[in-house]
Amino acid sequence: MDATAVKTGTEGKIWGGGDSQPLKASYGKMMMWFFILSDALTFSGFLAAYGFSRFKFINQWPIADEVFTHFPFLHGVDAPMYYVALMTFILIFSSVTMVLAVDAGHQMKKNKVIWYMFFTILGGFVFVGSQAWEWANFISGEYGAIETKGGKILQVVNAEGEQVALESFAVELPSDRTQLTKSEALWYESESSMPDFELAEVVEGFKANPDLLVRTQMLNEAGEKTILSREASLAKLENDAIGVVQGANLVHNEYGPPLFADFFFFITGFHGFHVFSGVIINIIIFINVILGTYERRGSYEMVEKVGLYWHFVDLVWVFVFTFFYLV
Repeated sequence: MDATAVKTGTEGKIWGGGDSQPLKASYGKMMMWFFILSDALTFSGFLAAYGFSRFKFINQWPIADEVFTHFPFLHGVDAPMYYVALMTFILIFSSVTMVLAVDAGHQMKKNKVIWYMFFTILGGFVFVGSQAWEWANFISGEYGAIETKGGKILQVVNAEGEQVALESFAVELPSDRTQLTKSEALWYESESSMPDFELAEVVEGFKANPDLLVRTQMLNEAGEKTILSREASLAKLENDAIGVVQGANLVHNEYGPPLFADFFFFITGFHGFHVFSGVIINIIIFINVILGTYERRGSYEMVEKVGLYWHFVDLVWVFVFTFFYLV
């Protein structure tokens, strides 16, 4: 067989179909599988690093049920993990509608493909918006905490062991503390946002309320955070406390070790970027479906390829949800 025959007879049909086609997949689908495999290894590395770090700090790692307790329009209501579970359901349901869109494409039913892709895109938008709302609550915080010299976090609880917001008992003291601007700060950098109250105001308020106790991040034999006695609580505040922490960022975290916030922002943010990218790609394919592009081609394979990516980001979220929120 000469070179011309090889080029036209073999290379031209390597991805075009037939029994010799690798895994009986088109070139585009095979490349999508390669991308998914490489991305799966990336997420696996992130989750493995998270698992290692959590194991290393297992005695002081935040309890998810005490961190993710917010639910939209239910301010003050303790709803641990409810909204995260709802987000998970919405994303999984969008994966179901994507399956239906692919199936409708195989049957060349354009209108059904349009509707199912519309619901898939809607589910993606709701998920991304929900994740942004969750980030906002995580960053702003709810109760506040006290940071010690060793970088540990102290939370305040009442006699029943329920966490109490610092602002509910902090007293107002005269202060001339002002936030430094870029022109006034050392090294010409602006100071980060200041807490709503100072440590001295929290300590004085704590002393004025004898029912309040300090809870550390260390877990006891029952797997619960250790609550100090009244005397030990006062000693801890007076000798070890250095400042007030509200919310979470990459440096300070009212829920526990800053590493927890670092992983939360990075892993959920990286996954959220994937979902947002998937929504954009779905919108492009959705427009092409409406314009009849794939109807004229006689194949809805593009819908199937973007469906593979969408199922992948859904599956990754199942692992993120399990590792970060449930375990």
